[in-house]
Amino acid sequence: MATTQKVNPAKIVTGLVRLSYINAFAPRKDEETGRESYSVCILIPKSDTASVAKIQAAIDHVKNSPESQSTWGTKWLASYKNPLRDGDTERDTEASPEYKGHWFINCNSSQKPGVVDANVQPILDQSELYSGCYGKVSVLFYPYKQKGGIGIAAGLNNIQKIKDGERLGGRSNPEEDFSVEAEETADFMG
Repeated sequence: MATTQKVNPAKIVTGLVRLSYINAFAPRKDEETGRESYSVCILIPKSDTASVAKIQAAIDHVKNSPESQSTWGTKWLASYKNPLRDGDTERDTEASPEYKGHWFINCNSSQKPGVVDANVQPILDQSELYSGCYGKVSVLFYPYKQKGGIGIAAGLNNIQKIKDGERLGGRSNPEEDFSVEAEETADFMG
């Protein structure tokens, strides 16, 4: 007998996005709070209107939910933090050209996300997931109110790497930097 899974309108799975600032295998400690968390920044092409619509619908659901109103003590105010941000206006696209023409969301979790490949097999080699590769991300939006402010946060659930991409941040692969050396060069060094 098949079971029906309850649909959570605050949870979405993106379309194909570019991954950046990936911290998915070991938690990173926040120096101010001492809390450890996993994180990823997802870059959503503005041309992916289907993903943006799903994200906006989930955010709107959270904005209007009774849980949010009890968290904030009021209805959504324009001054509250929205997790969907505009890369063209909120980032220096000359210094970080990957943000040009993209929306971005910073996703965090205190729990380790599942990380799988295109065949939904676990990725064990951490070097397979890097800033610049492409994938899909499962995100749960939720309200927050804490010392730093009020708004909607993006909780990181799981990451699926779909394909490779140009690395961000200027780091290269060894295969890009080196070629196979001839035997006589090795003998000269020995």
